[in-house]
Amino acid sequence: MSIFNAPDYDNHELVQFVRDPDAGLSAIIAIHSTARGPALGGCRMFPYADDAAAIADVLRLSRGMSYKAALADVALGGGKSVIVGDPATQKTEALLLAMGQAIDQLHGRYITGEDIGTRPADMAVIRQATRSVSCLDEVDGGYGDPASFTALGVFQAIRAGCEAAFGSPEVAGRTVAVQGVGNVGQRLCRLLDEADAALVICDPNSSHLEAIADLRAAVVSLEDIYQAEAEVFAPCAIGGTLNDETIPRLKARVIAGAANNQLYRAGHADALAQRDIVYLPDYVANAGGLISCEAEWYGIDREAIEPRVLKIFDTCVDVIHSAQQSGTNTGAAADQLAVRKIKAAAEQSLSQPA
Repeated sequence: MSIFNAPDYDNHELVQFVRDPDAGLSAIIAIHSTARGPALGGCRMFPYADDAAAIADVLRLSRGMSYKAALADVALGGGKSVIVGDPATQKTEALLLAMGQAIDQLHGRYITGEDIGTRPADMAVIRQATRSVSCLDEVDGGYGDPASFTALGVFQAIRAGCEAAFGSPEVAGRTVAVQGVGNVGQRLCRLLDEADAALVICDPNSSHLEAIADLRAAVVSLEDIYQAEAEVFAPCAIGGTLNDETIPRLKARVIAGAANNQLYRAGHADALAQRDIVYLPDYVANAGGLISCEAEWYGIDREAIEPRVLKIFDTCVDVIHSAQQSGTNTGAAADQLAVRKIKAAAEQSLSQPA
């Protein structure tokens, strides 16, 4: 398969395949756009079924990071890297150092961070081989885990969705079904609980459920979460969970979550709109972590992070209004807004004297 013919290829600036047999490293780095700044995106380690699955993931995720950065108004572009392998059994210091060396060869065009299968501690190892790392622990000179800001941004997206669907952004008294209560999902549940929302949750990992056992939450199966009696559905686990089989089962009027690539395919945004479900695209809702990583990278005062994350509410409102005015779905409206911002940045860069 030619990379140029891959369904998710979107004129990416760079797609680099990395191999280091001695370190056990097989990886792909994708830079979608650097029009707004260096491309930032996490390093994901996952046991992909085949090369095509890894390519599709890195292409989609890097493009999503470009769009996320544009709508969050950060001085960054979009990129992503994926390491093919099981993080539980194949992640080693040698592998991480080799990944860092590969990133360093891009001379600052791509900045990595934590993602599924990697942690801030892994970023500290990669940092030994390259400066192009964000999302570090405070002991390593970073701003710490950005998950709390990701959760806060999703909470703002939920509020904006409730305002559009019910006429008020208040979540008190409403039921939110949270699919996946890992690092971000747990923090989101605590924000919702503090705001007096009722919770329905699911997760295949019992330790995740135990971590928030103190909250007022009904635990359901992975399948039952879709038809939960809830006004809001918050996907905070793997991507592709909104599809032909699950969308008809939803009872929620609002969808906003932290998971990337929630739609199995772009056309499912139409299916949600046809059911009068207010869908806030993932890269709009989950941009809080990116805002934190940008602050860390540029040395922006930490006190400035939360006010900027709270503005995700306004961005979501803009996306909803844009969709209403253009007669399209919120997914397409968000894409159009992001593309315009990226093109404007690229044109401005071209107009600058060399």
